[in-house]
Amino acid sequence: MNEIIRYDHVDVSYNGKCVAHDISFGVQPGEILGIVGESGSGKSTLLRAAMGLLGKDGLVTRGDIWYQGKSLPDLAPQELRRLCGADIGMIFQSAGSSFCAIRTVRAQLWEMMQAHGMTDAQLFEEQVQELFARFGFREPRRILESYPFELSGGMQQRVGVAAAMLLRPKVLLADEPTSALDVTVQKQVIEEMLLARELFGTAILLVTHNIGVIRVMADKMLVLRAGEAVEYGSASELMLRPQAKYTQRLLAAVPQLRR
Repeated sequence: MNEIIRYDHVDVSYNGKCVAHDISFGVQPGEILGIVGESGSGKSTLLRAAMGLLGKDGLVTRGDIWYQGKSLPDLAPQELRRLCGADIGMIFQSAGSSFCAIRTVRAQLWEMMQAHGMTDAQLFEEQVQELFARFGFREPRRILESYPFELSGGMQQRVGVAAAMLLRPKVLLADEPTSALDVTVQKQVIEEMLLARELFGTAILLVTHNIGVIRVMADKMLVLRAGEAVEYGSASELMLRPQAKYTQRLLAAVPQLRR
């Protein structure tokens, strides 16, 4: 099976300083890759590089990020915008900051769908309510009519996942999607992402500090330290038999409940 997205010897720099060096990995359709490491190890930077969200000071200085035969960093801005959302979706750590506070959820989702070619408002309404219902929202219509600030932080995050899946992207980039949530909502967000894979065959690149989330979700695991890959392979294998001393220390730092 061909990889849906592949990082090939990627370097990323900010203001000329390399923050991610020689990173290579691939993700198959429907596969979940968990990316772990301490703060500042370059996890979020790798996701942002694929979406062209490095800002004016950031740049992919070497290597390629391949998607369907195209190197994403080399695409013209207009072509990258067409892919972002429709083919490659993203969930941020705080979905609430991604929404406009003075427009309803429905208005913002409809604008997003229009930007990617949808013109039938009735079809949009049917699709969004069906997806919200599948994701377990009890009152889809009320949520759509709400302003983002009227929703709890957990509900904003869940709506962010649903919004990212409206266009049924082939790849979902999830940057710490559960870090600011209580355990109940974490479970709901995890279930939504797993359901997205089940329904649409979506591949997921998941950045998280939570090893428990990796244990539940990931097929493969990439361990980063100071911008370099320390270990990469089967998540279950790395959890049981980590080879690198850094990975061993990282896993040993996970709190354990003992009687």
